[in-house]
Parts: sequence; C-alpha cells; structure tokens
Amino acid sequence: MTFAKIAQKLALWAGSPRTFLSALVLLALWAASGPFFQFNDTWQLIINTSTTIVTFLMVFLIQNTQNRDTDILHLKVDELLRATKDAHNAMLGLESLDLKQLEAMRKHYQAIGQDEVKNLRGEQGLEPKNTIDLNQC
Repeated sequence: MTFAKIAQKLALWAGSPRTFLSALVLLALWAASGPFFQFNDTWQLIINTSTTIVTFLMVFLIQNTQNRDTDILHLKVDELLRATKDAHNAMLGLESLDLKQLEAMRKHYQAIGQDEVKNLRGEQGLEPKNTIDLNQC
C-alpha cells in the first residue's frame, strides 16, 4: 500500500467522531490519574510528549491529503475550462504565472464581478474587457 493510500485512510480515521471521542476519553483518564501520580513531572511529560508526537505526525498526514485534494480540484476545474466553449484556455496554464501576473488577473476578474453586481442592482455598470493582457502585468 502506498503512502498516499495510507495517509488517506488515516486522515479519514483521524477526522472521525469516534477518534475524537477516544481522544477525549484518553485525556479525561490522564487528567483523572493526576492525583494518583501526585501531578508529578512524569505525569505531565506523558501528555506533553504524546500530543507533540501526534501533532508532528498529523502535520505530514494533513499536508499529504491536502495536496492530493488540491490536485484533484485543479484537474476538475481544468476539465471544466477545457470543456466550456467560452472559457479562456489560457486559464489552464496559470501555474506558470508569477504572483504579480496572478494579482493582475485577480483584480480583472474582481472588476468583472463588481460590474455584474451593479447590473443586478439595476445600476449602470461598465462593460468589462473580455481579454486579459498579461504583458501589462
């Protein structure tokens, strides 16, 4: 079984209500055992070490599943853009643009959206440009 499959299964398990309740029960048991161990340093070290290890491992697990979900979302949006007749096929290659160019495109699309909201309200909106000149970015 590959790491991606293991990570996906672990992420589903870690995010389940049963796992959350189990963690709460373990935390309650640890807290209840405090008087028995006289709240000593070892008693505190157990919870500190346990939570640190779990958090450390969960960071990598979450990052793996987030990367996978992001890749899937990008592929689905790319397919929608490819299949839509009026879509700009240039959108399929946005990953190659730098931050300045992406910000310029974001502002362009925000302006289009603002004009459309004005039109919905019955206000006079400006006609947005249908093309984007990345050389001006």
